[in-house]
Amino acid sequence: QVQVMEYGGGSVQAGGSLRLSCTVSGVTFATSTMGWFRQAPGKEREGVSCVEPTGGDIYYADSVKGRFTISRDSAKNTLYLQITGLKPEDTAMYYCAARSLMPLTDACRNPRAGFRFWGQGTQVTVSS
Repeated sequence: QVQVMEYGGGSVQAGGSLRLSCTVSGVTFATSTMGWFRQAPGKEREGVSCVEPTGGDIYYADSVKGRFTISRDSAKNTLYLQITGLKPEDTAMYYCAARSLMPLTDACRNPRAGFRFWGQGTQVTVSS
């Protein structure tokens, strides 16, 4: 049984930082492209950042470049998203996804079709 679980969301003030974590079981983490996505109320789910298995190829959405950093630790089967300079528009449910079904950038830009396994999400709320 595959389990994808996100941790680390919370309520912060603008300019603050958070680190989201995602643990995976039931899939071979070391060979899985992984991704972070977010969905704000009334909006489509969007790809925030995705990383291929070795960590050598990374995609970031333009809206988060320079503020978000994705990383992975295969020894811990854990994916991270370090978020700095939070803005109110970053408020959303953040989801972790495992096992891409298409190349990295395509998967990150097409969340529903691009990844096979999803977590339940962790809420990030940024106040101004």
